[in-house]
This record gives sequence, structure tokens and C-alpha cells, in this order.
Amino acid sequence: MLKKIKDLMTNKDKQPAMEEQEELGQENIEQNPENEPVEKKSKKKSGGKTAQLTEEIEEMKIQLAEQKDKHLRLLAEFENFKKRTIREKLDTMNSAAQDTMSALLPVLDDFDRAKKVADDENSTEQFSEGVTLVYQKLYAILNQRGLNAMESNEVDFDPELHEAITDIPAPTPELKGKVIDTIEKGYLLNDKIIRYAKVVVGK
Repeated sequence: MLKKIKDLMTNKDKQPAMEEQEELGQENIEQNPENEPVEKKSKKKSGGKTAQLTEEIEEMKIQLAEQKDKHLRLLAEFENFKKRTIREKLDTMNSAAQDTMSALLPVLDDFDRAKKVADDENSTEQFSEGVTLVYQKLYAILNQRGLNAMESNEVDFDPELHEAITDIPAPTPELKGKVIDTIEKGYLLNDKIIRYAKVVVGK
């Protein structure tokens, strides 16, 4: 009998304690609304990681586009630099060649005058065969380097090619406004005028 009474007393003591623990657990749930199921938490974490990875991928795409643009710009600048360097080199070579050719033009003028005198039937001077060969060879070499004499006699006077020294009455109507005589030959170097022809024009 005493044993039953003790058991009843023990159960009564345990019951409030259990009820108290249940109440505490309920309060914890109410106070922590974030205390969600494990499955929901894992879904939230997974969604956050995906968004972060997507953001990182977009940033990397932007960086890649910037690097590609920089590379293309550098490549274009290098190509322009190469073209400019080649052009400057050619300009320097052409300029040096022009100076050399211009310095030789008086020598060619002397050759032309000597040959013209020698070709005159009334002249006692002769243009020897050796000098003729030198004359022809010199002209051939200069011609290979791009030097060409203008053909100006009996062509229309062109102020962009000719420098009129004087004008005289044209011997025939067909020669009016044309070059009657060339006092000094004009020369082209690679199609660029390095000396204008000095001419007499018919009026």
C-alpha cells in the first residue's frame, strides 16, 4: 500500500516536469520562426549558391569582354604602327633618292646639250661612240631607278607640268597654245615631278 502511494507521488512530480518541458519546446518554436525543416534550409542554401555562381559568371564574362577589347585595340595600334613605320621608311628612301636625282639633273642637261651640238650637221664637235655608250647607260640606270624625262615638245601647255619662259608667235596655227621648244627638260621620279620643264609656248 505504501509502495503504491509512493509511485503515485513520483508520477505526479514527473508529470508537471514533462508538461513544463513541452511548454518550453513550444515556446522555443514560437520564438524561433527560422527553425524550419532541414529540407527547406538546404533548398535555401542551394538557391543562394546558384545566384552567387551566376553573378560570378557574369562578372567573368564582363572581364573577358574587356580583355578582348583591349587585345583588339592593341593589335590595331600595332598594325597602324607597322604601316606608319613602313611608310616613313619609304618616304625617307624616296626623299634621299630625289635629292640624289636632282643633283644629277645638271649633268644630264650637259650631256643633252653636248649631244645636241654633236648631232648638228654644221658642228665640228663629235659625240664619240664611247661617250654615247656612257650617255645611254647613265640614262638607262636612272630610268630603272624611276627617273623619266617629260616629253614636252608640241604638246599642250600645262602649267602643272611646264614653266613658260616666254611665248612667241606660233609658226603654224596648230602650234598655238602648245610647247614649241624645251629650254630645260622636266623630270619625273616615280611619277612625282622633281623638276618642271622650262618651255617656249606658241601664241
